[in-house]
Amino acid sequence: MRIQHTGAYATGTGIPSQRARARTRARTRRRGRILRDLRERGGRGPRALTFAAGDLVVVSGLPGSGKSTLMKRAADGRGIDSQDVRERWEARMPRLLPYAVYRPLVRIAHYAGLRRALRSGASVIVHDCGTQSWVRGWLAREARRRGAALHLVLLDVDPDTARDGQRDRGRGVSAYAFARHRRAVGRLLRTAESGGLPHGCASATLLDRDAADALRKIGFRDAS
Repeated sequence: MRIQHTGAYATGTGIPSQRARARTRARTRRRGRILRDLRERGGRGPRALTFAAGDLVVVSGLPGSGKSTLMKRAADGRGIDSQDVRERWEARMPRLLPYAVYRPLVRIAHYAGLRRALRSGASVIVHDCGTQSWVRGWLAREARRRGAALHLVLLDVDPDTARDGQRDRGRGVSAYAFARHRRAVGRLLRTAESGGLPHGCASATLLDRDAADALRKIGFRDAS
């Protein structure tokens, strides 16, 4: 795997932390694909991530980790976020109607919108909760079909911080659902930290909360 500079140092020492050294050793085992580890840099990471025209990007992480916030700020109009679809439906529904009643319709609308975006051939940034591995499979197949690549941007946020994020937005998930998300995101992180990438991904970028807050743009190079 090809390595890009991680800058993952123990705070205030300038010496790589044990965790950072272990990750670096693991990443040297494979070649040809890219892992960008931007964690543990105190927000001194890049302000933009740029991919090739036609590529697809999936943003994943725990509920409350900041995926929708990052996409609203950095996706530059190319984001497909189920949260946006949910908010549009909520604005039309009676206030006392539980979300669970119309959640299937929201999901159908979200995936229909994603399908239209993919069929257009445009570069797309997709919000993925991490538990729907079939979504990444779908995106990987679409990337191969168009001769492009799929990239993973993964927010590594501890569970307490993610729960705080849910409280801040006034919307949470059940303990059962949160446990499912933790297992799914944990698998993605373990795969990356062991020197691999999730199936179908050409690259993975790992962000902690500071790195995500520093990021201002996820964009694509012009086809020309």
